[in-house]
Amino acid sequence: MSYNKLRIYQLSDDLVVRIHKMSLALPSFEKYEVGSQIRRSIKSVKSNIVEGYGRRRYKNEFIRFIIFSQASCDESLDHLETLYKTGSLKDKNEYIILKQDIIRLGKEINNFITAIELKHNIRKL
Repeated sequence: MSYNKLRIYQLSDDLVVRIHKMSLALPSFEKYEVGSQIRRSIKSVKSNIVEGYGRRRYKNEFIRFIIFSQASCDESLDHLETLYKTGSLKDKNEYIILKQDIIRLGKEINNFITAIELKHNIRKL
């Protein structure tokens, strides 16, 4: 199996594309401020899943990188909320959908961490 078959990877990959597109439609001053931050934090979610998977033979390393991914997911949600609250992201529907999807990804990552902690077996991942 490869990391790209992991549900958390697929969800994060989808969010990377959607958030990237959303951030490029922000007002020009925001594209390079919080827009840049949210692009980096959501890409970090995906990258840490990949790096953690690459270290999956070592349970503690695997968990460590997935926890980094969880933290970047939380950071992405915070940036999204800031963009909406400040009026830079004006589309309420887009905000709600992205927020729900980031929250869902965070829950999936948390469940994945729990699964690693309970049944770490690299052949089953």
